[in-house]
Formats: sequence, C-alpha cells, structure tokens
Amino acid sequence: MSVKLPDTVPLHAQNLLDFIGDIEAPQGYDTIFGNRQGNLPVPLTQMTYGNIIDAQANWGNKTWVRGNWGHKTASSAAGRYQFMRATLQDIAKEVRTIDGRTIFSPGLQDRLGYYLLLRRGYADFISGKLNLVQFGLNLAKEWASFPVLSATKGQHRDVTRGQSYYAGDGLNKSLIKPEQVEQRLHHVRELVALMTEADTPATISPKPSKAKPSASDTATATVDAVKPKPVRKSGRFWTWLLTGGISSATITEKLGAFQLDWRVQIALLTVVVGFAVYAIAAMPAVRRALGIDDA
Repeated sequence: MSVKLPDTVPLHAQNLLDFIGDIEAPQGYDTIFGNRQGNLPVPLTQMTYGNIIDAQANWGNKTWVRGNWGHKTASSAAGRYQFMRATLQDIAKEVRTIDGRTIFSPGLQDRLGYYLLLRRGYADFISGKLNLVQFGLNLAKEWASFPVLSATKGQHRDVTRGQSYYAGDGLNKSLIKPEQVEQRLHHVRELVALMTEADTPATISPKPSKAKPSASDTATATVDAVKPKPVRKSGRFWTWLLTGGISSATITEKLGAFQLDWRVQIALLTVVVGFAVYAIAAMPAVRRALGIDDA
C-alpha cells in the first residue's frame, strides 16, 4: 500500500531533525559515511535518488571501499540523516511518488527524515501516547549514533543506558549522552505545547448575571478581550523563533561557500531571535499607529 511523503516538516519536528543531523552528519546534507564525500564526482544533493541507491551498494562494500578509497570500514549511510541503502529502498517502495529521478535535495532529505520520525512513533510521542524512553529506543534503532535511554537487548547484544543499540557490530557507537537526548525530547514536547497554546483562540465566558452591566464593566471586558497575548505565547513569535533557530550545519548549508565561525553563527541567530521578539512586541502599537484593526 502506497503512502504519501509529508509535504512539509513542522517546526517542532525540524527542531528535532536538526538535533539528529548535527550528530549524524555535522558537515551537512552532502555527507556520506566517514565524511568521504570528497571522493564523489558530484555532491550528494545533486545526485538522483536512484543514483544514490546504486552507489550505496559500493559504499557499503568493504572490498570495494578498500580497493577504491583505501578505507577498512564501509557503510552506505548518506545525507544529513545518514540514510542507509535499505532504508531508502524501503521508503521508495512505500512512497510511490519517489522515483529514481528525484533529486536528493536538502528539502527532500528533511521530508524523508520527518517520514522516518513518523514511522518511529513521533506523532504518538508528542501527543503523550508514547513515553520518552520508548521513543528514545525507537530513535536509537533508526540512528546508530543515538544511545538507548535504558538497558535493553540491542541488535547484537545486551546494551546499557548510553550505549548504541547497535553496539558490538564493530562499526557503530553512541556519539551523545542520554541526558542530552532526554533534554531535547522534553524541549520538543514543550515547543509543541506552546505552539498549540498560542494557536488556540481565546474565549470569554462571563459569569451569568441578571443585572445589566455598567459602562465601566463593558469597557473592562472589551479591554480584556483585545489584550494581546504575551510574546512567549504568540504563534507568530514561535514561528519566527523556530525558523531562525536553525542548526549550525543548516546555516552553513544555506550560505554555501561562506564557512562561518560558530561564534558568528550564534551572533546571527541572536540577532534573528531579538528581531523576532521586538517585532512581535511592537506589532500592536504599529497596527494602532497605522489605523489597522485586527479582523
């Protein structure tokens, strides 16, 4: 049965994907296993889906890699989220709109990454139906650099908290502490809650009263009804903030040839967030000055 690839990636999901990408492939969307992308004739993001799957058969072959690139280890992992060959093949079977001519662009990789999150229970996690430890295990099964959050049976042996689900294969190990994963997952849930709260329209439920309200009571109710939400609860603020709050690798990717020092990237992000806060806070006054009423 064919399913549809998501058209867009929610900002809270992209926040988690950026976290994953910074661990799996800090050099960005053109990365292949071992940062060996310099051996490729063209960047990964200019190749087609079919070309990549064909090439991955070689990248994951130890004999081929040793003979052509001189490395002892081999893996087919490719892209910002280190998609394995079998994973891309499975997605192509499930999502029939993807064919061999589809360009492996950054946008497509983000949508594919979100698709993997959904396959691993992301919707149930953010709704509270799936607990953090189980979702963490699902992430560890999808991305080998992620640790399990509690002791469990791994792919090759029993693993303890903090180890890769694939520990023991001689290739993979956890690259991040479990506490960092837990912190980010809590953060993502908070973002979902805040964005949902910001998008919920305010309602007024006056207490029943037989007495006719006075003019002052009416004025007070009117002021309360139009009182702007705090900036932290503004849906526009969270959209700007999360859009601006992209990862360091994404900033580098978007700027192409400009390789910015991380301090410059942090400074740019601070400016974006500061502008967003100022713009949202000033918006009601600007609208009043222009004589524009909210619909």
